[in-house]
Amino acid sequence: MNRREFLRASAVASTAALAGAGCARHHHHASHVNTPPRGQRFGISLAEWSLHKTLFAKKLDHLDFPKAARQDYGIEAVELVNQFFKDKADDSAYLAEFSKRAHDEGIRTLLIMVDGEGALGDPDPVQRRKAVGNHHKWARAAKALGCHSIRVNAETQGVGGWEEQEKRAADGLAQLSDYCAGLGLNCIVENHGHLSSHGQWLSGVMRRVSKPNCGTLPDFGNFLIDDKGTWYDRYQGVAELMPFAKAVSAKSHDFDAAGNCIQTDYRRMLKVVLDAGYRGFVGIEYEGDKLPEAEGIRATKVLLERVRSELG
Repeated sequence: MNRREFLRASAVASTAALAGAGCARHHHHASHVNTPPRGQRFGISLAEWSLHKTLFAKKLDHLDFPKAARQDYGIEAVELVNQFFKDKADDSAYLAEFSKRAHDEGIRTLLIMVDGEGALGDPDPVQRRKAVGNHHKWARAAKALGCHSIRVNAETQGVGGWEEQEKRAADGLAQLSDYCAGLGLNCIVENHGHLSSHGQWLSGVMRRVSKPNCGTLPDFGNFLIDDKGTWYDRYQGVAELMPFAKAVSAKSHDFDAAGNCIQTDYRRMLKVVLDAGYRGFVGIEYEGDKLPEAEGIRATKVLLERVRSELG
């Protein structure tokens, strides 16, 4: 390493708190929040959406989610969904209570998945700025909870051509990423329907934003790109998004008799993830109907553990 390279590496290390661990190809920031347990190539976390039926039915309270993750599933890290505490983003006492409960269970709170706050790629610049502002409270909540990121959507309302929508999404994300950077947070985007589920398009958005704290959350299953039932190749899509990844979502629905996910070859997919240099948590996001939520979560965890062991 020459002097210039040494100085550059030192500068990167000094700003490490900005990122939540991700793919080494695109960025070099790292944070203990998303660092996997010692000796593991990736950690296993639980996305709150896996229990959305239970939560919506009021059979589980959001404040008890950390306890459920640890005691029911033996999981040490969680990803929250804003829908389950949507009126509490600015409630410091509530956030402090959640943090206390998570700490008491030894749970890391990795990120908040934010929906329903407006289109960050809205065709109207005024509405686009409003959407950006709507997300600010969730960034502050994520900071209070010790998260590394907020997960948002690259929603463009389907107006305009490919490049026009790319530019608008990049504009909204750049604005929000700048706000998040001031809090030491990442702003990350999930493939979540229509153009955002097109790996080439979303990776183009990332290159256009080109900010170290703006990245992706590749989801194994969210690659439906239109209302006609057209699917983007999930393995190609994840490969295209991994250079920007700061979190990963292991979507699951159904399992065969051997415990493998029917929709996704987990061994093939996790090899894509690891080959990209990702070393963080992979979040269980069970959305199936054939197994109860608890059984689906456990089946996904067993599968992740088995493949992790197989991949060394």
